[in-house]
Amino acid sequence: MIDAHCHIEMFKGRAGEVVEESKKHLKAVVDSITEYRKFHVWKSWELLEPYFGFVFPTLGYAPNEARRGNWEKVKRVEEFIREHADEIVAVGEIGLDFYYAKTEEERKNQREIFHHFLNLAVELDKPVVLHARDAEREVFEAIQRAGVKAYFHSYSGPAELALEIVGNGHIIGINTGIDFIPEVRKAAEVLPLESIVVETDAPYMSPYKGEKNYPWNVEYAVRRIAEIKGLEFEEVEKVTEKNTIQFFDLKL
Repeated sequence: MIDAHCHIEMFKGRAGEVVEESKKHLKAVVDSITEYRKFHVWKSWELLEPYFGFVFPTLGYAPNEARRGNWEKVKRVEEFIREHADEIVAVGEIGLDFYYAKTEEERKNQREIFHHFLNLAVELDKPVVLHARDAEREVFEAIQRAGVKAYFHSYSGPAELALEIVGNGHIIGINTGIDFIPEVRKAAEVLPLESIVVETDAPYMSPYKGEKNYPWNVEYAVRRIAEIKGLEFEEVEKVTEKNTIQFFDLKL
């Protein structure tokens, strides 16, 4: 199994412990190192770099940080991405989150910064990891115009749009919130297995109430997808793993 999207840096002092435990259960994890509040990409990179080879990094700028419109920070993150372009497997997570961005100014900031990093991904010839909430259609149309290969992480938009997204060659992440987010379950029901990857979004989206999420809990999503689709656990594990390796071009 591979966790296609998590944030091990957010475990701070326990990050190494979480990586070592993850190695017992998983072949790899893709960590979305993203600029977000106090989690600066350069600090997160330094924390996780000793584990690269098992941890595969992306670099991005979270939309909930982007709504603040701090272009000085945007430029610093851009420089960091350029510096490490040969080491990352994608640009992201980037995107739009209109659930939290309520004002027109916040949404304008998000749009401008999203397009800035989307253009950077095109320039660097990298796929993108997308955070799209209450703005899925707008994000989809933007990546179609840009012509990039995209991974909609923790997708919770309309099922009809999910089918359109994968019909255009992109992939969708089904997370461990599958039992408490109806839209995630619906996406798992309607999407072909060949277009799905599994993720935890750890330390968020725990399937166990009151607990932090961990990368190895990705097994929960695999098991639930298998049950929903009437497939064997091993088949879902094998196909979603293959999808992750192919999308990110992971060198395992």
